[in-house]
Amino acid sequence: MPAARAPGTAFVAARQSQPPGHGRRMPLTIFETPLVNRAMRALSVAFLRLNGWTVHGSLPPDAPKCVMIAAPHTSNWDLPYTLMVAFALRLHIRWMGKASLFRFPFGPVMRWLGGIAVDRSRTNNLVTASAEALKAAQGPVQLVVPPEGTRGKTRHWKTGFYFIALEAGVPIILAYMDYAKKESGLGPVFRPSGDVEADLAEIKRFYAGVKGRNADQFEAG
Repeated sequence: MPAARAPGTAFVAARQSQPPGHGRRMPLTIFETPLVNRAMRALSVAFLRLNGWTVHGSLPPDAPKCVMIAAPHTSNWDLPYTLMVAFALRLHIRWMGKASLFRFPFGPVMRWLGGIAVDRSRTNNLVTASAEALKAAQGPVQLVVPPEGTRGKTRHWKTGFYFIALEAGVPIILAYMDYAKKESGLGPVFRPSGDVEADLAEIKRFYAGVKGRNADQFEAG
């Protein structure tokens, strides 16, 4: 990752058509649990430092609500590292995962960690429902979305993250995790113009050279 870039990671959506938090305060997560949050932040910062990671950037004061790109997304390790970086940067993230992750007995824990279950067979209204939940949420919330939509190798980015931000009227923050350089954090703030092709091309240029844990599974080009 070029040093000039201010270097996070990876999902909020609807469960069916009405996401949690739609029209009301979103359920409390570990990020809004003061004592636990402070303890987890200290542990996360210590773990990252001891393992040679550096975390850069901070959430802009004018973007308490935003969509964060989570790229690259190539490994199950992305989630724990994402959570640690979120603690280090004092974020209030929500991420989405496949419904099987939320089955008993892990469902309550996953939700407390900021997770929202997504049934991939029922995503007809996912973008609109996610945008509405983001607009209606009280307080700061960062919706983390991997553009690839899968841990497997893909050259084509899904545009859900873009249209969620566009419909919600919030910026996109270019967050990343570079395993090769052990750098993570928040990059530039990007405001979608509505010109999808031009905007995606500019966003992808930022991620050129970023290496996921499984580097051969991510291509920004």
